[in-house]
Amino acid sequence: MTQRAARFASHPVTRLIPVAAAILLSACASPPGAGDARTATIVRTANGVPHITAGDPETLAYAMAYAYAQDNVCMTANQLVTVRGERSRYFGGATPGLLARRMLPNEQVDFFIAAHMDDAALERVWAGNASAESLALARGAVDGYNRYLSDQAGKLPAACNGQPWVKPMTLAEFRRQAELTAVQAATAALADAVLGARPPAPTAAVASTVPLADAADAMREAGLLDSPLGSNAWAFGKDSTANSRGLLLGNPHFPWAGVNRFWQVHLTIPGSLDVMGVGIGNFPNVTIGFNKDVAWSHTVSTGKRFTLHELTLAAGDPTTYMVDGQPVKMSSRSVSIQVRGADGSLQPKTTTVWSTRWGPVLVVPRAGLNWTAKTAYAIKDANLGNMRATDSSLGFARARNVQELRDAMKNIGTPWVNTLAADRHGNALYADVSAVPDVDAAQLQRCAPSKPAAALLPAAGLVVLDGSRSDCDWRRDPSSAVPGLIAFERMPMTVRSDWVHNSNDSFFYTHPQQQWSGISPLVGIASISRPRTRAGLTEIPELLARGKVTPDAVQRQLFENHNFMASVVVPDLLAACANAPSAEARDGCTALRGWDRSNKLESRGAHLFREFWRAARSVPGVHRLAFDPAQPVSTPAGLKMSDAAVAAKVWDALAAAVKAVRTAGFALDAPLAAVQRPLITDEAIPLHGGDEFEGVLNNLGNQFAPGISAKGLTIDYGSSYIQTVTFDERGPLAQAILTYGQSTDPASPHANDQMRLFSRKEWPTLPFHAEDVAKARVGEVLRLTRP
Repeated sequence: MTQRAARFASHPVTRLIPVAAAILLSACASPPGAGDARTATIVRTANGVPHITAGDPETLAYAMAYAYAQDNVCMTANQLVTVRGERSRYFGGATPGLLARRMLPNEQVDFFIAAHMDDAALERVWAGNASAESLALARGAVDGYNRYLSDQAGKLPAACNGQPWVKPMTLAEFRRQAELTAVQAATAALADAVLGARPPAPTAAVASTVPLADAADAMREAGLLDSPLGSNAWAFGKDSTANSRGLLLGNPHFPWAGVNRFWQVHLTIPGSLDVMGVGIGNFPNVTIGFNKDVAWSHTVSTGKRFTLHELTLAAGDPTTYMVDGQPVKMSSRSVSIQVRGADGSLQPKTTTVWSTRWGPVLVVPRAGLNWTAKTAYAIKDANLGNMRATDSSLGFARARNVQELRDAMKNIGTPWVNTLAADRHGNALYADVSAVPDVDAAQLQRCAPSKPAAALLPAAGLVVLDGSRSDCDWRRDPSSAVPGLIAFERMPMTVRSDWVHNSNDSFFYTHPQQQWSGISPLVGIASISRPRTRAGLTEIPELLARGKVTPDAVQRQLFENHNFMASVVVPDLLAACANAPSAEARDGCTALRGWDRSNKLESRGAHLFREFWRAARSVPGVHRLAFDPAQPVSTPAGLKMSDAAVAAKVWDALAAAVKAVRTAGFALDAPLAAVQRPLITDEAIPLHGGDEFEGVLNNLGNQFAPGISAKGLTIDYGSSYIQTVTFDERGPLAQAILTYGQSTDPASPHANDQMRLFSRKEWPTLPFHAEDVAKARVGEVLRLTRP
């Protein structure tokens, strides 16, 4: 067995991904449920939401994949090109990184796939660890997609019809999609670092010190620090709700295009499964949603998904490293891809990757992680081979209360998210039971690497351990479902009857009265980096002060679009405006004085503040009150305009923002409706909401080209599937918006329909019970029979 295959086989992780909701479709009108167990029925309701019923998991997934392909076949086909490692064969240019704020060259993507994917190892992991139901779902998803390609040959949407890269899916490719999503918060985010690792030349020299700010910026660009993937979730218990039952707000902030795009679905196996919500891509499960008893959502957690290991190299041989005083030889492997030239011909290209017992060797020069004659670094990924999320999602789907939903996480299949939930009994759950290396505070201290590498944890969020000692490996606790990952019982969890929340800072800020102890710092620390956390901890008490909560009250609170950072800094800015040193700064003051400090469509000047704060937030010492751990919600605060140096930079930022807005062709006091619109469509749909750094709960932004342009503020990620769910005696009362709609086909009526609803702040009610689905049906009932 190769070293790479051995890492897959022995690694403490085996999971699928935040798996996607799936659906069914087919050809002739007949009553739902008619036919044999291999026949699925699909009923579409408003906005193209499919309600799928089948007699077994494989048929359910078969119909789901068919239905998903009806809405998103070209996106799926394109993603399959990625996991085959064939982007350079068919496409030029670059591909968005999964988590990164940058584009990755297609050659780099292909080399990473060739280097990382081990189909034989993945097959063994799935066969040895996935449940029979998960394996059936995988088979059905593959066959259903392929059936759609066969049925629609020559009739696909224009974006992919007749293209040579549209090919049937294999089970190996399905597993590759799962693997790529599993490792997107670790190895995949550092693909360029793995591919860039080369043994040093004998005379190679590297910088002895690296500015820690550069290291932090490098991790931000990789999507590993202050990740662009975020979310809010609020769960209220019976002490806080008007009906004394649970109430959930789910508000994930995910990309509006690509592999992390959500899709709505309702899945039913009579007597076994009845769950509704959204999934990601064509993976056959609901990842965020509800059943008749419980509703849940996820937020990206602060847990670490990998560790780096500092290697001490043998004298005179930079490809041999020492462990417990003994030399260990690195392994190397050449991987090849096919690249299409300008003349259309295919040419092979080859690169070499290096690996160790810890994992692949990598280099991140901007973080001081170089391969020298004495030292190298390797990455160990907690989600390598993790296919357990399918079974976790099935447990969620069948849970009868938050306690059962919590127990569904015991397999540590949830890869990189917190879970918040509320049930019909009036309980609210917070849990960060995700894949985190089992390293505690004592081991961090005991296994500290060299001083420069140790400084990367507080500065850039990178955990580096001493790779020359075997006792610095992850603890293998036999009580953990996956020895090497922190056991379920040692992860932060709480069930409350009042409320819990999360906006991507750590578990420490779940609730002001919640106390925690004994949790590894690799799960999270007591530090707030997201203004949305401060906004939530401010707005939830304000909401409750007005009375016990209802879905309508929660929806209105979210869409009030309060700009938290404006409330923190604008008063001090306006108080100093008499001293504004330039005409532009004075004009900016005038516009911001008339702004309502929110990001509603009618808000005038919101775009100016965004451009101002985008720059001013980075001014050293900008706040009048620095962060105080004893007052995490109210600090930092204000602007330190009494400091001449700070004030000068703040005025410069305001003047630059004024110039940027005017250069783009917009008035300083233009309403946000005239400025902010989607990037994924040419339809000029006005969008309310604000960017991450502004602390607007309804978060909208641009991943790759932030800032105002002649097209305005163009949005390609943020609020995506927004749901409120409470319960009555019958079951769930759910309203939800999928902000971008069900389909990525511009010709589909469901490409932008829900974006218009989002713009108007309209929340569709979701039919869940069979009789309600029948009344809400749009179009014919469809049936699809699996061969």
